[in-house]
Amino acid sequence: MDFSKVKLVVSDMDGTLLNSNHEVSNRFYKLFKQLQKQNITFCAASGRQHNSIVERLHKIKDDIYVIAENGGVAKKGEKVLLSHFLTAEKILKIIPIVRNIASANMVLCCDNSAFVESKDERFLGLFQEYYASFQQVNDLEEIAKTVPVFKIAIYHFESSEQFLYPKIQHLKNEVLLKISGQNWLDISDEKANKGIALRHLQQLLNISKAETMVFGDYHNDIEMMQEADFSFAMENAHKDIKKLATFSTDTNDNFGVEKVLEKLIASKG
Repeated sequence: MDFSKVKLVVSDMDGTLLNSNHEVSNRFYKLFKQLQKQNITFCAASGRQHNSIVERLHKIKDDIYVIAENGGVAKKGEKVLLSHFLTAEKILKIIPIVRNIASANMVLCCDNSAFVESKDERFLGLFQEYYASFQQVNDLEEIAKTVPVFKIAIYHFESSEQFLYPKIQHLKNEVLLKISGQNWLDISDEKANKGIALRHLQQLLNISKAETMVFGDYHNDIEMMQEADFSFAMENAHKDIKKLATFSTDTNDNFGVEKVLEKLIASKG
């Protein structure tokens, strides 16, 4: 594999760059310094909110690009490069549907904050891993009337694919539905996906698909994988991602991203 043309590295976070304890390795930070020396740009692309991504990558937050909320917003530092919001009309239609799904926990994801009405303590404890800034409210519909929303995230303790998607798939012609993990499903504007956000970043940086390397593990990574000649599926990825990706690497707990980055850096030598 000839990685010598690569100028941009884009990585998903959960199940990809982060290990099962939601940590970024010191090995990655050392490699990041070498990427900088070789003028290779790094972008974190995640379904997480911007604050949560930056919290995980705080050591390098001013030196990277961030695609958050599955492409709902892209930033460099605090500068917004792109944003796509759901319309209030669509959100107000969707909230009652989600409320009627058994064991579904709903989050309205907004700029620098998230809102939940769930009273499930188990969910609230878990959810804080992904949302560094949030508020618990009595009625999400009232929030949707006044606060711009990037996406609606829904959590199910067993399976988003099995218990959430079938209940809302009838909305797929109106909004973008993404199974973004074993337990999460995201509802966004049709233009809000990681691929569109990555394309915008590529145009901004004048970098082509042939110069882009991407890492991912789940359905919300599909579009961005299609924007890179060097697309890597993690060993722990969903089977659909493994079929789609051009290459594969080790698991997120066994330095799958770092192992490829070492080869990338060596190729520039």
